[in-house]
Amino acid sequence: MSQMVYLNGYIDVPKDRIAKVEAALPLHIELSRGEPGCVSFEVVPSTQIEGRFKVAELFVDQAAFEAHQKRTKASAWFKVTEGIPREYEIRVGE
Repeated sequence: MSQMVYLNGYIDVPKDRIAKVEAALPLHIELSRGEPGCVSFEVVPSTQIEGRFKVAELFVDQAAFEAHQKRTKASAWFKVTEGIPREYEIRVGE
């Protein structure tokens, strides 16, 4: 039986890059949510820290999560956010 993969955390976008990141975000979310095995995918601005975007992802299994990672690394989103600090926790479970 496969186990769900959860990713939770945030990305801290520098002020001078926020506009480009926000412009690229809708397509990134749309493409991610359309991937096979994506149960949920949320990226929302923090209400407390400027430039921080909270990230919550859920995939049906490790293979779906890895496919998402592979697709993302070849995307415009990856180029726009390259080098921006991220803090993620990934866990596998029910």
